[in-house]
Amino acid sequence: MWAELLPVGRSASSGGYRRFAWNSADAECRAWFEEQARSRGLAYELDRNGNQWAWLGDPNAGGAIVTGSHLDSVPDGGAFDGPLGVVSAFAALDELRARGAEFDKPLAIVNFGDEEGARFGVACIGSRLTAGVLGKEQAYALRDADGVRLPDAMERAGYDPAAIGADHERLGRVGAYVELHVEQGRYLTEEHPVGVASAIWPHGRWRFDFHGEANHAGTTRIEDRRDPMLTFASTVLSAREKAELAGALATFGKVAVEPNGTNAIASLIRGWLDSRAADEPTLTALVEEIRAAATERGGRDGVRVELTRESYTPVVDFDGPLRDRLAERLGKVPVLPTGAGHDAGILASAIPTAMLFVRNPSGVSHSPAEHAEEPDCLAGVTALADVLEDLACQQR
Repeated sequence: MWAELLPVGRSASSGGYRRFAWNSADAECRAWFEEQARSRGLAYELDRNGNQWAWLGDPNAGGAIVTGSHLDSVPDGGAFDGPLGVVSAFAALDELRARGAEFDKPLAIVNFGDEEGARFGVACIGSRLTAGVLGKEQAYALRDADGVRLPDAMERAGYDPAAIGADHERLGRVGAYVELHVEQGRYLTEEHPVGVASAIWPHGRWRFDFHGEANHAGTTRIEDRRDPMLTFASTVLSAREKAELAGALATFGKVAVEPNGTNAIASLIRGWLDSRAADEPTLTALVEEIRAAATERGGRDGVRVELTRESYTPVVDFDGPLRDRLAERLGKVPVLPTGAGHDAGILASAIPTAMLFVRNPSGVSHSPAEHAEEPDCLAGVTALADVLEDLACQQR
C-alpha cells in the first residue's frame, strides 16, 4: 500500500507532495482508497462533504468504531502526515482478520477531505463541514489562490457541492474515532515508538493586511514612502519575539505581495499568521500583542493594518475514558499533548475521539524530510489493531 501511494502527487523538483483538495493528485489518492476498500469486501461510501468511508458491518447499526486520517498534503509536504493513518487503518484491519477477530460493532475507515487546508486556507474542511463547525455559506465563500471557489472546484472534480453541510445523523452512528498519525515533533523514543495524545493546543490562522502606497523604487524618496513591506517585516520579527516570551508559537509562513514588482514599492502585503499556545488566554493575548505591534509600526510607516481571523480551533482535551483505555491497553505508553490540529480534534466536540502517535526520529513535519522508520510504523499498526480489537471486537 505504501509503495502505491508514494509517487502520487510527488514533486520531482522538491521531493515533497502537492496533494491539494480536488486536484488530480487528490483524485488519484481517492481512487486508491476506494480500491483498497473494495478489494477487502468493505462497503464503500462517499458522504455529502466528499469524505470517503469504508464499512465493515452495518453502517446503520450505531456505535461504530472509526479510524483513518487524510491523504492530502501541505505544499511540498512529507509522505507520512495523513497517509500513515489511512494505510495503517487498512493494515490494522488486515491484522485483525488474520487474528480471527470477531467484530460485535461496525468498523469504518475514513479519509477526510482537505485536512491541511492548503488550497482554500481553512484546515480540516471535510470534518468541519461534517461536524457543523464550518457552515455551507462559509464554505461557498472560500477561494483558492487562483480565485476558484470551493464549490466550483468540487463540481469540476465530479462531486455535488449542493449537498455539503452538517451531518449529525452520520456522527450519531459513531461510537468512537481513533486517528493514528505520525508524530509532529520529537518526544517519543525507541523504547516507546507509539504514544497516545492527551490534548491539542488551541490554534488559529489570522490574515494581516498591510495597506501602503505603490510607488517607484528608484525615484521615491525614503521619507515619502509608505512601504508596507517594512511594517510586515517588523511584525514577523515581533511575532517571533512575543511568542518566545509567552512560551507559545507564532509563524508567518505565507505572504502575498501587490503589485509584486522588483522595482516597485508594494501597495499591499498580505501575511498569514499561524499561532498556537497551551491555553486559550495565552493565545488570545499573543495575537493581540502582535496586532498592537503591527499597528504601532504601521503608524510610523504610514501603513494601515487590518486583521482578519480566518479559522480558530479551541483547546481540545481528548475523551478522558477513551484516552485512558487506549493507554492502558497499550501498556501505559507515553501520553502527550500536541500543537498540531487534526480531524480528531474537530470531531471531539461531537463524538469521543482519541489519537495515537508513531515516532518521528527527525522531528520534522510538513516537509519532505518528514520520516518514520518501518519498524515503528509496524508497531503503530499493531497498536492500532490492539485498540480496535479492544473497542470493536468480542473479547475472548
